[in-house]
Amino acid sequence: MLFPTTDFAIFFSVVFLGHWLLNPRPTTWKVFMIGASYVFYAWWDWRFVLLLGAVSLLAQEGALTVDGRQSPRGRRIATTIAVASVLAPLLYFKYYGFFSVNLSNAAESLGLHLSVPLIQVILPVGVSFFTFMAIAYVVDVSRGTFAPVGWLDAFLYLSFFPHLVAGPIVRPAELIPQLDVRRDPRHVDMTGGAWLILGGLFKKVVVSSFLAAAIVDPVFGDPSRHSAIETLVAVWGYAIVIYADFSGYTDIAIGVAKLLGFQFPQNFDRPYSARSLQDFWRRWHMTLSRWLRDYLYIPLGGSRRGELRTYANIMTTMVLGGLWHGAAWTFVFWGAYHGAGQTIGAWRRNRAAASGIERPVTPQRVWAQRLVTFNLVCLGWVFFRADSMATAFSMLGRLVTGWSTPTTLVHPMVLFAVAGMLALQLIPFSPTRALQDSISSLRPVAMGVGFGVALVVIASLGPQGVAPFIYFRF
Repeated sequence: MLFPTTDFAIFFSVVFLGHWLLNPRPTTWKVFMIGASYVFYAWWDWRFVLLLGAVSLLAQEGALTVDGRQSPRGRRIATTIAVASVLAPLLYFKYYGFFSVNLSNAAESLGLHLSVPLIQVILPVGVSFFTFMAIAYVVDVSRGTFAPVGWLDAFLYLSFFPHLVAGPIVRPAELIPQLDVRRDPRHVDMTGGAWLILGGLFKKVVVSSFLAAAIVDPVFGDPSRHSAIETLVAVWGYAIVIYADFSGYTDIAIGVAKLLGFQFPQNFDRPYSARSLQDFWRRWHMTLSRWLRDYLYIPLGGSRRGELRTYANIMTTMVLGGLWHGAAWTFVFWGAYHGAGQTIGAWRRNRAAASGIERPVTPQRVWAQRLVTFNLVCLGWVFFRADSMATAFSMLGRLVTGWSTPTTLVHPMVLFAVAGMLALQLIPFSPTRALQDSISSLRPVAMGVGFGVALVVIASLGPQGVAPFIYFRF
């Protein structure tokens, strides 16, 4: 179910009422919220609730089995089996076709003929997100940092609808303890939740939709027809599109959770103000970055086994992180590109530390680092957005060969949208906080009217119908 739709507005109104009415009755409330979350997930295709239920069942059974093992070796074996069983549906639905096709092609190039069954399967929405959360639950139990919980808590943790289809990736310790807190509606941050929802809707419905239709989709759809200027603006525009789309979803998800009395972790922190690729990943999709660090990079050895092993671990983590985003060589290349960037950054830090020389941090240097980092990130986005490696290189080629082609798609509103969203990355938080505080001081009727007007404005500025969020397909 898409957030910016009438269907969701009706659904959430019913859930909001039921949530607060059943709040004093914990067991009934949990059953109600699980049912509501499964309805939310089944809205697109009811059959996939069986997958969500199966992953939840495997995760809970795996966590209980791991917790019951006393010996370290027994826990390791049980953890491996549990994680593999949770991962199996994701590997089948998301990667079977990719690996079977590439295996067949590799065999053909060697003169071999492999009859690998080619099965076309629909990728269930959000399967990567709730699978990663399930793995976090099993591994945290295995490490002894979190105790297994009851079946209702485990199923609700994985299916809770605000985070279900595109995150943020919430750890067990970040959500499960909140399930047993009886919330007081008088202490719920309604203004903060509504503010996040409206901001998220504006970014998705207005900004992302406008730039995608005005320049990004046409240029990426056929780069050979567009000028170098259009290509450059389209690349910058896609950086805004994916940020507005994904952070917009996250804002809505966190805002919806706030209205229900829950706190989700932050997922974005002005990523285009980053001064390096490492800094970018500390600000972009932060819950995924922390997940990759804690459940992949550190188990591989992290930085504990020498420089070369550290660089290999960085590359492995980022390549697998790229592959997590999609079963295509463009995503593998994108992950390797960021892995190489982070490896070079780690090497430079090590050399600087060894030399003992620290360069002074001046405003000019800070802005130069931001400018370079933003364009490096945009270069990576070309491969992320392109439907093939050929399209990505065609886009890059137009930046060199397209200077004689007429420019028609770059107009003031496109430039304003790109520049405005980039400028917002650099504004301190204090002005927006002051504005939100002033709204909080309004009387309920005035506040309601204001939010109603804002919704009407967003709806009137947006297109007819709203495309699914980009990260739904991951």
